[in-house]
Amino acid sequence: MNYFLKVNLMSILYALMILVPTELMVNVYRLSRRTGWDIATVNDVSGFLIMADLILGTVLFYLITKNWMGKRKESYWTSILWFPYFILFVYVTATFFPTTYRGDTPNPASGIVLIGMLIVYPFYILVMNFLGLISDEEGGEYSHGDK
Repeated sequence: MNYFLKVNLMSILYALMILVPTELMVNVYRLSRRTGWDIATVNDVSGFLIMADLILGTVLFYLITKNWMGKRKESYWTSILWFPYFILFVYVTATFFPTTYRGDTPNPASGIVLIGMLIVYPFYILVMNFLGLISDEEGGEYSHGDK
């Protein structure tokens, strides 16, 4: 596969990985109203899904970065390119699922948490790319202990 397509596909996957927790966090009241669960149950289920997304996504991205990106430093572009895709996905989600009931608007605290997540997330992507890059270099000429 073309490397340009790999970088863009990885950026799309990174954007989807943060989109899921974002939407779960912002739509707590809507999920509570639609499912009939109380807010504590929705928060518990959302917290479990967010942790599962983080753990499974970390393992998945480590493996994909290690296998697809190789030793190319251009993989660090994903730490920037995920953001336009994230904006696109949020726009599409907001267009297809608009907030029509005023009781579904998120509380202000979730906005502050969301801003923190969006600030930290590029560093998470950089760490994932770095780990994928150095794991490829560990299998070099001195990998079996002979020098």
